[in-house]
Amino acid sequence: MSKEENKRTIRRIYDELWNERKLEVADELIARGAVNYDTGFVAQPFGPEEMKRTVRVVTVGFPDNRHEVEEVVAEGDAVVLRCTLTGTHEGEFMGMPPTGRRIEVGEIHIYRLREGKAVEHRVGRDDLGAMRQLGVIHAPEPSIDAARSA
Repeated sequence: MSKEENKRTIRRIYDELWNERKLEVADELIARGAVNYDTGFVAQPFGPEEMKRTVRVVTVGFPDNRHEVEEVVAEGDAVVLRCTLTGTHEGEFMGMPPTGRRIEVGEIHIYRLREGKAVEHRVGRDDLGAMRQLGVIHAPEPSIDAARSA
């Protein structure tokens, strides 16, 4: 597949699967046996059913969640997508009762595709920032002045 086709495939994951909640799109775009490296280095299963489950879990916790895609770049079989996840914490999420707080989290996703389907996914995400926004942790915000004096 061409770079442009690969970019369109990954873009559909965010536009259709995440933002429109069309779970059946996972069957079309995610390969069975795909692997996920979610902010870690250990491969986890990432097939269509796991992806649907992830969308459901996030949507229970953040019913209005939305991924705003800001940039998509492709090279060979790899696609990098940069986006911002927003949502209001109105349901239980990862054992946390709803806080009613809004989050805005930067994410960078790297996919590898084979025959038009995602076979590998890696993500870098500001989980610390999300926990601060939810009020779960109270770490001080980094400041430019503190960084300059270090």
